[in-house]
Amino acid sequence: MKKNIVKGILFVALGASVYGMLATFVKMSYKEEYTTAEVTTSQFVLGIVGLLVLNFVQTITSKNKLSSPSPTEMRRLLTAGTSLGCTSLFYYISVQYIAVSVAIVLLMQSVWFSVVAESFLTRKLPGFRKIFATAIVLCGTVLATNLINIDVTLDWKGIFWGLLAAASFTVTMFTSNTIATHLPVLRKSMIMLSGGSVVIFLFLFFAQIGPLHSENLKSFYLNFTDNTQHIRPFDISIFWTYGFILALFGTIIPPILFNLGFPNTGLGLGSIISSLELPVSVTMAFFLLNEKVILIQWIGILLILMAIILMNLPTRKKIPLTE
Repeated sequence: MKKNIVKGILFVALGASVYGMLATFVKMSYKEEYTTAEVTTSQFVLGIVGLLVLNFVQTITSKNKLSSPSPTEMRRLLTAGTSLGCTSLFYYISVQYIAVSVAIVLLMQSVWFSVVAESFLTRKLPGFRKIFATAIVLCGTVLATNLINIDVTLDWKGIFWGLLAAASFTVTMFTSNTIATHLPVLRKSMIMLSGGSVVIFLFLFFAQIGPLHSENLKSFYLNFTDNTQHIRPFDISIFWTYGFILALFGTIIPPILFNLGFPNTGLGLGSIISSLELPVSVTMAFFLLNEKVILIQWIGILLILMAIILMNLPTRKKIPLTE
């Protein structure tokens, strides 16, 4: 039993670490003048191809017949997958304007977003421990983004898109854990990724392809951004430069590792281990992007990690008194 838990911890930790590297590679692709539309499109297209291959291999090698979704489940998974596309899109847009170390902290606001969402869905107020943990997350966020330093100015557009990514990620977590849970993870991931690709392809059209051929769409797009770099032909070289890495680290490896790990760790312990994504992302940005991360930011990150642990600790059962 202990051996299985150790294996589960290793799988979840590795999956979180791999996913934590993603934003650094996105930022590196921006430095080579690739656009957000090119980055997200390459990730989702290659991700779907990779999952199709893995699904095919799993289907022909499985001894038992794998579960298939009903038409209703298929529609729900495709719809839920749009939040997956939005999360990647919003997160990648945010790192255009702010540091990766700040963007990942904003994405982790999904910790307390999920508490609020859960209270609305269940129509119950969260317990004291969750409220206290949320307060710690907010305090940690102030420190981790270095907001107390009056000399630091964060681009509001980066904050806006980062918080939207957190909200979208919250929806993804809820839908992933409630819709068609009987499906094999590869099959479920592929369907959700297909739903997310609709969002990505729409963004590609309205942000890059459309404005290139239509003055009306160009004017519409420029009302939201002054970044004219996106209005150019699609650079297909993204597929063999960064696309493969982004697909591997963002849409293929993490779901497989999480699926192998979470059944052994349980949701509570798995959620704590998966928070490794935060320090890994910040460390990668520090070493590969030379982003400055000061002591007070590390303290804020530590506070957020402590809040995640606090929120996922098992509730102590009351022992009934006996006469």
